[in-house]
Amino acid sequence: MMRYHLLIDADDTLWENNIYFEQAIHGFITFLDHSRLTREEVRTVLDEVERLMGYGAANFTRSLVETYRRLAEKDLRDEDVQQVRRFGEAIRTHPLQFLDGVKETLDYLFPRHDLVLLTKGDLEEQKLKVERSGIEQCFRQVVIVQEKNVATYHQVTSELQVDPQHTWMVGNSPRSDINPALAAGLKAVFIPHPHTWHFEHEEVQDAGEGRVLTLSTFAELRSHF
Repeated sequence: MMRYHLLIDADDTLWENNIYFEQAIHGFITFLDHSRLTREEVRTVLDEVERLMGYGAANFTRSLVETYRRLAEKDLRDEDVQQVRRFGEAIRTHPLQFLDGVKETLDYLFPRHDLVLLTKGDLEEQKLKVERSGIEQCFRQVVIVQEKNVATYHQVTSELQVDPQHTWMVGNSPRSDINPALAAGLKAVFIPHPHTWHFEHEEVQDAGEGRVLTLSTFAELRSHF
């Protein structure tokens, strides 16, 4: 079998991530208990704030606090603001939960292929997750970027000195993992996750026969690589 370069996403590809944000948002909206706005309308305001604040649990906590300041229907009390902070801060201390079959699949893949962990987000936060995961030894390199776009994939493949035609991006996000990688000349393995962040939703591009592989689970990689 040919030896490929596999660029592998982390959050919601290797381990659970967005589900904890969704749980925090549910708790926050319930705590806010707005008298006029629906839960969906509160979420819209939070989404707008998140676009300004950026990625990661720390920025998410700041987004919750700012949204609370904008929407609270009573005087801001320190204890209420602290409760809002706790919704976000709980994410940072949540135990890392691998998706089914991830560890066994990485053990299978890393002797056969060149694995690189490619994740986006806050540098220190992502580094801590990788350290806690205990799987860093499966990867030639860990690359943490602020954004995954076409320029990112061109830069990463150039710095790693890999041939895009023999490189696959593996991930759950059409917007960050699949479409920009395809546009940069890579191939892609799309592994949908039921709780992918809605900002990451897009239609997967029609990139031509053999360039996109869609799997149900990470463990299915063993049948193709």
